[in-house]
Amino acid sequence: MKRKPDFIMPTEDEDARINAGIADDPDNPELTAMDFTRAASASRAQPDLVRDYERRVRGPQKAPTKKQVSIRLDQDVIERLKSDGPGWQRRANDLLRKAVGIR
Repeated sequence: MKRKPDFIMPTEDEDARINAGIADDPDNPELTAMDFTRAASASRAQPDLVRDYERRVRGPQKAPTKKQVSIRLDQDVIERLKSDGPGWQRRANDLLRKAVGIR
């Protein structure tokens, strides 16, 4: 199962119109190599903002219900679980609960 759709490249005409739109937008000009050379890192330009962002961490769960483990499964089993789309790990958990007689 593919995770992302294939990227469709614009035609030359579409690309020209996109670039013309970028060039005509005075509020959002395309950055040049010189702009990147003069750019400062976020931690130098906005140290307070970066410090506040870095301090944010997820707190402990109020009632942890899951435990992370590592398990090796056959490739065909994983592919079958993933073939139904997102949530395959939850479905695997549900199948294991049923197999060991929980629920």
